[in-house]
Amino acid sequence: MPAVAHDSLPPDPFADDPEDPALTLEALDDHADALGEPLDDEERAGLLADLSDLTVYQALLAPRGLRGIMVECPDCAEQHYHDWHLLRATLQQLLEVGRMRPHEPAYNPDPDGYVSWEYCRGYTDAVLVDHDC
Repeated sequence: MPAVAHDSLPPDPFADDPEDPALTLEALDDHADALGEPLDDEERAGLLADLSDLTVYQALLAPRGLRGIMVECPDCAEQHYHDWHLLRATLQQLLEVGRMRPHEPAYNPDPDGYVSWEYCRGYTDAVLVDHDC
């Protein structure tokens, strides 16, 4: 396929415009590159602990009808709902690549099917204490 000469293309309607929406996309690329830095030992250990905890949480809570974990997003101040498998894949991606891949949010999630990390920790602690008695 022959290349199209640059001067035969229509002019860029945002040329030299400081409000060019494409500048936002370039900023995202820069941010994504910065996130690609290797994890330090403490970050890696934290992710491995989260993955281990997630396995326990799912084993205890999925049979009770819970679908996953709700996380309060610091960027948009909204709750995000992550199914067990999606959260595991996201944490694994962060561990392997150093950043999370984009993903679609849950479609019309039922908030009653999701709990916070704190709830999972508390529930797990209660179950473990119950079994120690």
